[in-house]
Amino acid sequence: MCSKRSARLPHIDAGNHLWVAARTERRGPRRVRLRAGVAVGRVTAITSIAIFVLTAPATALRIELLRSVGSLPPHIVGLFEEAIDFEQAPSGVYYVFDRRAHSVYTIDPARTGARKAVDIGQEAGRIIQPAGFDVGPDGSFVVGDVPRAQQRVQTFSATGDRLTGFFLPGEPAARITIGNQMLNGISSIQHAGQTLLISHPESGALITEYSLSGYARRSIGQLRQTGYEEERDLHIAMNAGLPLVDPTGGYFYVFLAGRPIFRKYDANGSLIFERVIQGSELDDFLASQPTRWPRRKIEDREVPFVNPVVRTAAVDPEGQLWIAFANAYTYVFDAQGDKIRTVQFSGAGMINPTSLSFTRGGRLLVTPGCYEFDPRSR
Repeated sequence: MCSKRSARLPHIDAGNHLWVAARTERRGPRRVRLRAGVAVGRVTAITSIAIFVLTAPATALRIELLRSVGSLPPHIVGLFEEAIDFEQAPSGVYYVFDRRAHSVYTIDPARTGARKAVDIGQEAGRIIQPAGFDVGPDGSFVVGDVPRAQQRVQTFSATGDRLTGFFLPGEPAARITIGNQMLNGISSIQHAGQTLLISHPESGALITEYSLSGYARRSIGQLRQTGYEEERDLHIAMNAGLPLVDPTGGYFYVFLAGRPIFRKYDANGSLIFERVIQGSELDDFLASQPTRWPRRKIEDREVPFVNPVVRTAAVDPEGQLWIAFANAYTYVFDAQGDKIRTVQFSGAGMINPTSLSFTRGGRLLVTPGCYEFDPRSR
């Protein structure tokens, strides 16, 4: 579904050259038949326009290399086995989600020391096989884990005390994975303050909004067409994504696999616009994507394992959407959904982000490495 804004005639750019040429060629013969006296002049003009459009130089955005302006000190980073999320609460306290250690750490604002706030375990108040993490606007945080093959959601206070918990029904219809890390299901969880957002296309909608105690309050977003409608598991996988709260209002939804697309919804859950993501940096990467996916046995059924196109995404304080792709490029889109930047990250070396998170002061925190960037630098 597209908004009226996205349906307007597009501005001519490199991505629309062939479209404009095809339109002008279709108009040419019709004018020759109707007004033969001016046909030659018009055909010549139209042909000239078509040639100009087809040969006009592309105006691709330059690739910006953002260099880190800081990071957690080595003696703290060395504590983590696999830090896949790095966030800061409004209080200034930092949080690190260590997937392999089944733990959540807090770090003081001065970055002098770390404390394990949540530890490994299947019982309530601990986590096992964690997959999703997010910090809420009040400093509380949520963790999604999988004890005994069940998807569980728990919320914790800023100091790591368990507040609420509940289990999600069923298993994901498919797994979107990088290595052994699952990105869909509870991995997509987003703390919205008084509610939690989870990508749950198995329910027939893109996003399910839960209360903190586990009550499903509403569903947001219709599933997109994928071409895999006859294969339900793959159809669901191609609709899995990342629900993101826009601090300026509403929500974004970024599809993880298949054709790269994102949507913007207002606070009531109504679609504002949809954008197809394109760029020369993605052409070869998208062309190499398979059309058939391997299946692996999970419990008593075979589940397709799908590689993602999008690795992570976040919204900055100005409402701009940052999408990091699995090939290490990041695109930035303004509040109207237009691409405005192409970015790569550099720390000790080039970084392929597993998480992006913005602080209240506008700094960008990135894993792996627990680096800090100034997104305003050019």
